[in-house]
Amino acid sequence: MIFLLAALGVLGASASGPIIAATPGVSPLAMAFWRNVLGAGVMAVPMVVREPAALARAGRRGWGWSAVAALALALHFVCFMSSVRMTSVATATALACLQSVWIALFQRLGGIRLPWAVAGGIAVAFAGVVTITGFDLGGDPRALQGDALAIVGGMLAGAYTLAGSKARETLATGPYTTLCYGMTALILLALCVAFHVPLWGFGLAGWLGILALTVFAQLMGHTIFNHVVKHLGPLTVSTLILLEIPGAALIAALLLGESLPVATYAGMALIMAGLAAVVRGQRAAAPVKTAEPAELPL
Repeated sequence: MIFLLAALGVLGASASGPIIAATPGVSPLAMAFWRNVLGAGVMAVPMVVREPAALARAGRRGWGWSAVAALALALHFVCFMSSVRMTSVATATALACLQSVWIALFQRLGGIRLPWAVAGGIAVAFAGVVTITGFDLGGDPRALQGDALAIVGGMLAGAYTLAGSKARETLATGPYTTLCYGMTALILLALCVAFHVPLWGFGLAGWLGILALTVFAQLMGHTIFNHVVKHLGPLTVSTLILLEIPGAALIAALLLGESLPVATYAGMALIMAGLAAVVRGQRAAAPVKTAEPAELPL
C-alpha cells in the first residue's frame, strides 16, 4: 500500500507541468495564486479542527522562516509555471528538479564541505543542463528563455526547501503548509494586482485546469510524499521524486504530443543520474533523522 501511494504521488507531481501547459487562457500567475489559495484552504481545515491554536504557538521563528519560504515558493511558481509554456514540459521539469543541486551548493556556501560523490553528481547534472540548453541555444530563443526560467525556479525551490526546514523545527506539517501556502497566495495576489493579471473569467477549461493542478500536484503529489516519508525514509522518497522527470515527459508525450530530440533525452538522463548521486551523497555524509521535509513545490 505504501509503494502504491508513492506511485500515486509521483503521478500527481509529474502531472504539474502538463496540466499547466494544457490549460488555456489562464496566466501562470493566476494558476499559482488559485493553486495556493485552494491548497491552503484544504490544509487549514484539519488543522483548525485538531489544533486551532497551532499558528498562535508558531512564534517569531516559525512565522519568519515561513515568510521566507513563502516568498521563495511564490517566485518559484512564477518561474517554473511560466517556463513550461516557453520550453518543453519535460525540459522545464528536469531543469527545475535541480533544486537538490542548489541545496548542496547553498550548504557549501554556508561552510558545509561537499563529499566527492555530491560534487561529482553536481558536475554530471550540470553536464545535462549544458546538453539541454546548448541544444535550445541553436533552436528557438523562446525555449532557451524557458530553460533559464526553469533553472532559476530550481534555485528558488532549493531556497524554499531550506527555509521550510527551518520553519518545520517549530511547526508541524499542517500549520506550516497552511501558513506557507496562505502567505504564498498573498504574495502572488500582490503580483497579480501589480501586473494586472485577471484572476477570474477563465471559462470552464481554465477552472478545470486550476482544480486539476491543485488536486494532482498540490495535494495528491506533495501530500502523499510527506506521508510515505515516515515509512520509506527521506533517501527513498528523494530518489522516487526523480521519477517526476520521465513521468512529466511521458505525460506530455501522451497528452500534448510532445516529441523531444535525442539530445534532450540524453540531457535529462544526465540530470537524473547527477541528482541521484547528490541525494545519496548528502544522506551518506550527514545522516539525519527521518523527519517530514517541506512539501516539494512543483
